[in-house]
Amino acid sequence: MASLAQHVAGLPCPPLSGASRRRRPAAQRRPPSALVCGTYALTKDERERERMRGLFDEASERCRTAPMEGVAFSPEDLDTAVESTDIDTEIGSLIKGTVFMTTSNGAYIDIQSKSTAFLPLDEACLLDIDNVEDAGIRPGLVEEFMIIDENPGDETLILSLQAIQQELAWERCRQLQAEDVVTTGKVISSVLFICFSCQFCLQVIGGNKGGVVALVEGLKGFVPFSQVSSKTTAEELLGKELPLKFVEVDEEQGRLVLSNRKAMADSQAQLGIGSVVLGTVESLKPYGAFIDIGGINGLLHVSQISHDRVADISTVLQPGDTLKVMILSHDRERGRVSLSTKKLEPTPGDMIRNPKLVFEKADEMAQIFRQRIAQAEAMARADMLRFQPESGLTLSSEGILGPLSSDTPSEDSEEPTVE
Repeated sequence: MASLAQHVAGLPCPPLSGASRRRRPAAQRRPPSALVCGTYALTKDERERERMRGLFDEASERCRTAPMEGVAFSPEDLDTAVESTDIDTEIGSLIKGTVFMTTSNGAYIDIQSKSTAFLPLDEACLLDIDNVEDAGIRPGLVEEFMIIDENPGDETLILSLQAIQQELAWERCRQLQAEDVVTTGKVISSVLFICFSCQFCLQVIGGNKGGVVALVEGLKGFVPFSQVSSKTTAEELLGKELPLKFVEVDEEQGRLVLSNRKAMADSQAQLGIGSVVLGTVESLKPYGAFIDIGGINGLLHVSQISHDRVADISTVLQPGDTLKVMILSHDRERGRVSLSTKKLEPTPGDMIRNPKLVFEKADEMAQIFRQRIAQAEAMARADMLRFQPESGLTLSSEGILGPLSSDTPSEDSEEPTVE
C-alpha cells in the first residue's frame, strides 16, 4: 500500500482559481526547495553555516576538555623560549632596532623583544626638529639606540639617538681642542646668564652683555663677548658663522666655552703687508666698503679703491661681491685691517672700467708692489748708513746688510791722489 507521501506527491495540482491565482511578492516567495514530508531542504549558504557551527562547537569542546592536545610544547617551554630571546633592557645599554611606525610625537621601534620601544621626538636628534622625518627617521630604518628610560605603566622602553650623538659630539670637541684647530660655529642666540648644569639648559634671558651661543658639532657652546674679536652687537652676530677655538670642554659639567678672539689671532698671524687675499663685500659706507676676509672685517677706503676718483662706491661695489684685495696695514691690537684694490690696478682706473682684469692680475701686481717696497726699504737703509758710518755696517747692491770692509771708502776717508 503506497504511503501517504507518495499519494500526495502523485496527485495532480488543480488549476488556481480567483484570487488564489495572484502571485506572491518576491520577498514572500519560498526558496526553490521541494516539499518533502512537510520540511524544506537547506540552501547552500545555510549548509555552510551549519558546517561552520559544527566545527566551532567541536573546537570549543576540545579547548574545554583537552586544551594541550596537538601542541608540541608546554606553557613552561614557551616562557623559557621567550626568556632565552629576551634582550638587555638596562638603562644606558645600546640596542639595535628597526623603525616600523612614525607619529607626530616620535617613532615606534621593533627591537625583537616582548617589550615595546618608543623613540620620542626630542630624543631623535641633537638639533631642534618638528618631526622625526627631519632627522631621516622613517619606517624601515635600522639603527642603534640607547635605552634611557622605561615606562612603568606598560613597560615600554624609551630610546634615544640624541644621547649617542651627544657622546660622539663631545668626543669630537675634545679632539679638536687637543689639536688646537680652528672650527666654525653658527650664532643662534645671545645670553646674559648661562646655566651649565646641562648642555641643553642654555637660558636666554635677553641682553647682550654676557655673550652669544654658537652651535658647534651639534652642541651649544658659549662665546663670551670678551672673546669676540670684533666690536659688534649680539643682534649683528645672530645667524653668522664665526671662526672659533675651544677654551673649555667639560662633558661632565656640560661646559663648552669657545673663543673667537683666539681663532682670529691665528688667522691674523697669516696676514702680511702686501699679501693678496680673497674677500667678500659685507657692507658699504660713504667712506668705504667693509670686506670680510676669512672672518676678519677689513676696510677698503674709498681712496684705495682706484687711482681714479670714485664718486659713488655703489657704482663699483655691491654687497656680496667677491674680489681680491691687498693688505696695506694690520693693527692687531685694535683689530683693524686696511685694504686696497688701487695697488692692484694694472693701469689707473681699471677697478672702475675693468674689475675682472684687476682680479686676474692681482697676484702679479702685488708681486710688483712688494718689490717696490723692498727697494724703497733698501734705499732707506742705505741712506741711514750713509750718514752713520760709525756703525761699521754697509749695504750691498742686493740690499743685504753686512760689515764695512777695509777697502770700502767712507766719507771721512781721504780721496786717493793721482800722481
